[in-house]
This record gives sequence, C-alpha cells and structure tokens, in this order.
Amino acid sequence: MAAVVTESLHRYFDDTRAVDGVDLEVPNGEIYGFLGPNGAGKSTLVRVLCTLLTPTSGRAIVAGYDVAQDPLDVRLRIGVALQEASLDDSQNGEELLRLQARLYGLSKADTEQRLEELGPLIDLGDALHDRIKTYSGGMKRRLDLAAALIHNPGVLFLDEPTTGLDPATRSRVWDEVRRLNGDLGITIFLTTQYLEEADALAHRVGIIDKGKLIAEGTPERLKRSMGSDVIVAKVEADAVRACDAVRNVEGVDQADVHGDEITIRVTHGSAAISPVAVALDGCGVKVENLTLRTPTLDDVFLELTGEHLSESEREEQARDREREAEAVRQ
Repeated sequence: MAAVVTESLHRYFDDTRAVDGVDLEVPNGEIYGFLGPNGAGKSTLVRVLCTLLTPTSGRAIVAGYDVAQDPLDVRLRIGVALQEASLDDSQNGEELLRLQARLYGLSKADTEQRLEELGPLIDLGDALHDRIKTYSGGMKRRLDLAAALIHNPGVLFLDEPTTGLDPATRSRVWDEVRRLNGDLGITIFLTTQYLEEADALAHRVGIIDKGKLIAEGTPERLKRSMGSDVIVAKVEADAVRACDAVRNVEGVDQADVHGDEITIRVTHGSAAISPVAVALDGCGVKVENLTLRTPTLDDVFLELTGEHLSESEREEQARDREREAEAVRQ
C-alpha cells in the first residue's frame, strides 16, 4: 500500500471548504512536494493526515492506517514538524529531544546515536543546554525538526520546515531530507512556499488552490507542460495596453497581465524577444525590464492560479527577517 492515500477528502470550517475533494497517492519512498499560496488548504490537509483534524468526509490512509479510525497507529509511525513549533519553553533542547525519544521507545544507546546524527542539523552548539524560551524562531524550527526525526519515522510530514532558517541551515536541512529519503527510505510529505526547495527535493509536486488539487507531476514535467519560453516585461503603467500590443506579434502564444508585469509565452524565445520589444516600444509604454527565460515552477503556478507563488515566498521571507530581528531585540 502507498504511504499516503486520500479518497475524495473534504475538510470544512463552517462554509469554508479548506480541503475540497482531494484525491492523491504518495508511494512509499517518495518525496512529495505540496505547493500552494497562503490559505490554499496545504496546512489543513497536512493536519488531517497527521490526525490533528478529522475529515468532514472522505478517507485518508497514512502508513497503512485510517487517520479517523486508527489515529494512534498513525501517530506511532509518522514524524511531524508543523509551521508553528509546539515546544515546552521550560525545557532545554536536549531534554526535549531525550523525552521525545523515550516517548517513542528508543533505548539509551539509540537515543545517543540519534542525538549525534542530528547534531549537524540542529546546529545549536552549547545552546542545546539552554532553555527553549531563550531560542530565536529559527532555533526553535531546527529543534522541532529534530524532534520529528528522533525516532526515524516511516512517513515524515514537513510543513514549510525551512521557513525562518538562514541559507546555510536550509541547505543542511535539504541534505538531511535527502539522506532520510535516500538512505533510510522514509517517505516525506513536504509543503513549501520555496520553489527552489520543491524543485531540488521533490520527486513529484502537487499544486493545491482553493482546497482543490489542480495539478500533479514531476517538477520537470510540470515545467515542460508550459510548452514554450517565457518573456517577462515589467512596465511603468498601462500594462493592459502593452499586453494588447504584443498579442499579435508573430511567435507569441499567450500574453497575460499580472500587476505591472506582462507574462508572454512564446514558441522560440530568441526569435521573439526583439519583435516583442519593438511592439512594446511602438505602443508608447515605458518598459522597465525585459527578460527571457525558460519556464519555472512559478510560471506553472501563475498559469494555474493567476498569481505568483514567489510573491508569497518573498513576503514570508520578509516576515521571517522581522521575527528574527524581534527575537534578537528581546
């Protein structure tokens, strides 16, 4: 049986359909990346799969057990690191990890081995012996991730695990995710707003919007589904008029306006970029920037949902910096 299966899964909050009829299957040993904007239903779906919420209707099977009928069996076989770390501020980091190991039945020898193995990932040094209430947000994220990994779970749920981490620590987390999957065969269900994270780690990607799974496939297949190169024109004003001007250019397959940007899909980018530039110049709209590139996951997301996932990513990164700065001030 697959590691994670959902069948017509729904989760409603009053009139809000947070998860609206999702069918998916994650095979054992896969890293499954889950993408979507804030409020799309990512975290709600993960909470259902982790037995923290019950389905309104439909069915979810995790590690061979029904999340509604056998929640304890599911919990024994999964590891979970959610967006908001739930840690006891009165403990120090090592005490929390040792307690977590005991709760999962690890021997003292196995606990010591896991603490040693997770050391580079935690990267807390002497702070591992400090009270958790003194930790910054990023330190708490790393500790929470280590707690989810302490018992080498069969299925690991990571809900935006690298949010708030610096690039070096994020890279270590990526290495650990690859090791857990490649060396130990752990199935990993990864929600993220970092496009490069999904591209680098996921064997397959699912995109959710408004509670519905709207696309699924390998990152390469999803990018190839665009079937064309992409020209992005950033203009000062009247993007609609500029967009109308380029739609009739030979080689342009599609042109859409998103704020002050025009996304232009073309069959042959190198041949089309000059005519596009001429058309923009001819309509009298000032162009701030004109770039040609191959499709990205953000282009796929934009095509399917009408918004940039990278905008949410930048906003989240800005909030991360604000939280870290506030923690330092305190």
